[in-house]
Amino acid sequence: MAEFTWEARGRTGEVRKGVMEADTEEAVNQRLRQQQLAPVRVQKKRKLSEFSVGSGVNTRDLVTFTRLFATMIDAGLPLVQCLDILSSQQTNKKFGAVLKDVKNAVEGGSSFSDSLRRHPKVFDELFVNLVQAGETGGILDSIMTRLSVYLEKRQKLIRQVRGAMVYPTIVVFIAGGVMTVLLTFVIPAFENMFKDFGGGNDALPGITRMVIALSRGFVSALPFLVLAAAAVVSAIVWAYKQPKGKRFFHQMFLSLPVMGPVLRKIAVARFTRTLGTLLQSGVPILDALEICARTAGNVIVEEGVMFVRQSISEGKNMAEPLAQTKIFPDMVVQMIAVGEQTGALDQMLNKVADFYEEETDIAVAAMTSAIEPILMVGVGGMVGVVLVAMYLPIFSLAGNIKGD
Repeated sequence: MAEFTWEARGRTGEVRKGVMEADTEEAVNQRLRQQQLAPVRVQKKRKLSEFSVGSGVNTRDLVTFTRLFATMIDAGLPLVQCLDILSSQQTNKKFGAVLKDVKNAVEGGSSFSDSLRRHPKVFDELFVNLVQAGETGGILDSIMTRLSVYLEKRQKLIRQVRGAMVYPTIVVFIAGGVMTVLLTFVIPAFENMFKDFGGGNDALPGITRMVIALSRGFVSALPFLVLAAAAVVSAIVWAYKQPKGKRFFHQMFLSLPVMGPVLRKIAVARFTRTLGTLLQSGVPILDALEICARTAGNVIVEEGVMFVRQSISEGKNMAEPLAQTKIFPDMVVQMIAVGEQTGALDQMLNKVADFYEEETDIAVAAMTSAIEPILMVGVGGMVGVVLVAMYLPIFSLAGNIKGD
């Protein structure tokens, strides 16, 4: 017998988790249903030697796999043969091993979606549930094509945000390194030079004395500053791992003056694209909303989506509770309301996603344009103040030498 970790929902909707010994995943599912629990996720507990850091599979590998798989299925090739060809031709060895394991599981009698569920680090809930919907509806080829399009759009969004943050991050780190070198080595060297030329502390300009005092304090407190920085980082990491702390940071991110609106646009684009793809693929709306909540990437958005799901389960429409969350703009709520009334909610969600993905492009570009001059002025100002403070006494000393 093997150990399985499971997650299920009770009759009142609460989430329960645990570990159970059984021969197969289906045996675990049956025992959970006997306990009046609805299975959400059942996964075999792996041994320590089987664990690795990350999946080793990037989005490009996943997109290529889904597109090729959709083409092969559409051409009439059997499922096992498709997996065999793709696993043997995979350049990413880790992904090839995953596909081979999926193929073996399918040959052993498992469904394709259950076989994918064995590798949650590679195939997330959205991927697995869409595949399951495709299997049920007999439209696996079109589902895989939609998945590849969705993954491409999601990756484009992630690249835009990361690209916008690379430049400011590099500039901040370089500026910190330059200031550390100046305060630790350069300014003390100038201070010794001033002393050698007979420039006492009282004879130096006020800005020079201020910078020298800052350098002395920085050098003497450097070990404590390093310890304090390490403590602050550790405290932030610990707090972020706590539910309340994570919620606080996610709320703060959405409230930031420049980045907050961008993050909201990203959240809207991601939610509408995911929900639209799921509904278009035939996934029930309650299941689709639960998947959207789990893949939201923000606790505040996740809570809002789960509130909407709970309201719909009580018989309400989607637009009204969505407006009550105060997360999504009025235009999004109105368009979703129109989609519900016309029976074209999936199409309306995809149109909203298209619009907000373009809005995200514009917002990210505007944010980058706003941050760049601020950083340049800030870094240039700091370095300029240090240079002026160090060279003013040199000009004064040179004038005194000429006078003598």
